[in-house]
Amino acid sequence: MGFTREQYERERREFRWEIPQDYNIAAVVDGHARRHPDKPCVLWESEAGERRTLTWGALGTLSSRLAAVLMRLGVKKGDPILHIFPRLPEALIAQIGTFKAGGVAVPCTDMVRAKDIVYRAETAGARVVIAHTSTYAEVEEARGQCPLEHFLLIGGERPGWLPFEREVEKAPVVPSVPLTAQDPMTINFTSGTTGNPKPVMHRHRWMYGHARVTARYWWAASPDDVIWATTAPGWAKWYWSPMGVALNTGCTQLMYLGKFEAEKYLDLLTRYPVTKLCATPTEYRIMIQLPDLGRYKNKIKLRDALSAGEPLNVEPIQVFRESFGVTIRDGYGQTESVCLVCNPPGLPVKPGSMGLPTPGPGATPIDDQGNPVGAGQIGELAVPVGSPGIFDGYWKDPELTRQVFSGAWYRTGDLVGVDEEGYLFFEGRADDVIKASGYRIGPFEVEDALVSHPAVVEAAVVGKPDPVRGQIVKAFVILAKGYHPSEELVKELQEHVKQVTAPYKYPREVEFVTELPKTPSGKIKRAELRRREQEKAKGAG
Repeated sequence: MGFTREQYERERREFRWEIPQDYNIAAVVDGHARRHPDKPCVLWESEAGERRTLTWGALGTLSSRLAAVLMRLGVKKGDPILHIFPRLPEALIAQIGTFKAGGVAVPCTDMVRAKDIVYRAETAGARVVIAHTSTYAEVEEARGQCPLEHFLLIGGERPGWLPFEREVEKAPVVPSVPLTAQDPMTINFTSGTTGNPKPVMHRHRWMYGHARVTARYWWAASPDDVIWATTAPGWAKWYWSPMGVALNTGCTQLMYLGKFEAEKYLDLLTRYPVTKLCATPTEYRIMIQLPDLGRYKNKIKLRDALSAGEPLNVEPIQVFRESFGVTIRDGYGQTESVCLVCNPPGLPVKPGSMGLPTPGPGATPIDDQGNPVGAGQIGELAVPVGSPGIFDGYWKDPELTRQVFSGAWYRTGDLVGVDEEGYLFFEGRADDVIKASGYRIGPFEVEDALVSHPAVVEAAVVGKPDPVRGQIVKAFVILAKGYHPSEELVKELQEHVKQVTAPYKYPREVEFVTELPKTPSGKIKRAELRRREQEKAKGAG
């Protein structure tokens, strides 16, 4: 499927939500299970080479049995349940089973520590947790410090825990608790770079939004696709793609339990008939470092590649296109939303652009007064309050909810530039913008220019305090193999940035590092880098 610009703009003008009152993703799954019980829902492989297949029929039955287990534990409609597990077929069984019992899923990354579990359980008010053996120790440490009373363990048996597999196997298939599109579905904790994560509450209509918007305008997914989204169950992106796209469309998805290795990912693409891949910019940047990438071209069936998490630099797009004949299409959204901006299939992908606002949510760049900005200007991306394309508030925090939704717009905090054709370009977080000698400089454009140099694998750019200019542009750079820090390389990178972008944006300081501070979801913590520079400046003063 591909759009012309005329078709896309017509769909933006004519889009109507028309959300079915009884919509919920558990009922959608049961529909697929009835129609195609033997069709693979999940093709799973582990780092150790284990392989399993979960059919749609099995997902429907096993999730209903889990619902019976949860009901027996006293779970009632609206009760939150913590989920702490890696990429497993049981993840979907646990999530759909939670919904069938009327529960509200509280996704947690499998990297959480005990204090994070305590915070999430207390904030959500969760009494039940479903966890994997790999996360057992952290949950045990949290036991007794939070409201958790019932513990279900995937992949093993421990004293004081109910074994997930055995409990599900012996449970009856029970009718699902009736749900509507307006019932609470998830409490997704944001992976903010500062402060405690906020409990973002979505209703079941969120999944309908992904079916109408994310699956159609960004993924262009169909039941015949085999998709692979490299995300993990603890993140909102899991709800975007493995659930919002794959479960809604009824396609098959690949799930890999193992750490990222470029060669391994490409090997999986040669052995499984993946038609659509969604990976992070970091994963793409590392993949393109492999020599002779084109040798995989005739071995894979990939028709589409998507990127999410942070803006994608120009170089991976170019290298992927040259190697595989596939253009990576960037998409943008937040924990709080469906896909708000994307590069739709069929339309030109402009280097460095996030794409066009999607039909439905109404994402619009606005100025400080809330007025839409035009071509050649920079504004904060915002969505009209009340749009079904965004979240419904913060779990049991009406005051914070009122603060966020008090005006006409929900402000994302992300600044974007607008070109003459309406394409949007990420400029950085509102608080990431560098103000140097009267210029406003978005860090991403400088990072993008740096990464386009063969010596640079990854870069982060922040404003460093300066007594004369207010701030100067400082870059933290991870070098590619075969390159070593030197003053000559610093000058070369500075000149390269001057040639690629406006000369005033070049980094006056370059620091070579071996790693960058990141959130668990892989976003660069520019705030932490800024804080380091501010502390250094205070010490020097």
